[in-house]
Amino acid sequence: MFSGIVEAVSEIKSSQELANAFRIQVEKPHEFNDLHLGDSVACDGVCLTVEAFDEQQITFTLAAETIKVLRWNPQSWIGKKMNLERSLRFGDRIHGHLVTGHVDSLGEITRAEAEGESFFLDVKVASSVWPFIWKKGSITINGVSLTVNDVKNAIVEVCLIPETLKRTNLGMLQPGMFVNIEPDYMARAVVAAAQSWKAGETGASLGEKL
Repeated sequence: MFSGIVEAVSEIKSSQELANAFRIQVEKPHEFNDLHLGDSVACDGVCLTVEAFDEQQITFTLAAETIKVLRWNPQSWIGKKMNLERSLRFGDRIHGHLVTGHVDSLGEITRAEAEGESFFLDVKVASSVWPFIWKKGSITINGVSLTVNDVKNAIVEVCLIPETLKRTNLGMLQPGMFVNIEPDYMARAVVAAAQSWKAGETGASLGEKL
């Protein structure tokens, strides 16, 4: 579990194609001085497991499902800057919102524009996540916890402050680029519960009629 508050931006240094998977090496941030094998790290919002590390880099493997959902081609991502966040510890302050690191889909940037000290991003999101996004709700974009400014016609608008631009890779985005999207998991739970209740109520009604 994560909070969506990025700790470092690091570069993918190398990538190796495996059988139905990819292994990547990411530059190790100097502040990541408490890593252990098996730890979870959110990489652009994707929860990955630490397989190996040294003073220079961290090694992760991307499984087939991750590659399929996110359409990743890490061979072409060497040099890409990724947002990194270590998993939460009990007792930590949560400055963003609870994030699972289970990215649902990709979103396409349709606007990336600075207006004074603010930077606006418009993201076209998949229909599968529409029920979980609403104005002033939370959304995770490339692992960054953000507040939804507005939602119109499948376009989500967020506004970034200078500190977010300084600490993440979101300021590098341009229209046409794709980002990792995770909606608020608590919203997903509420919607799932409501759908389950509605299905149960319908089933009960049919049973009474029979």
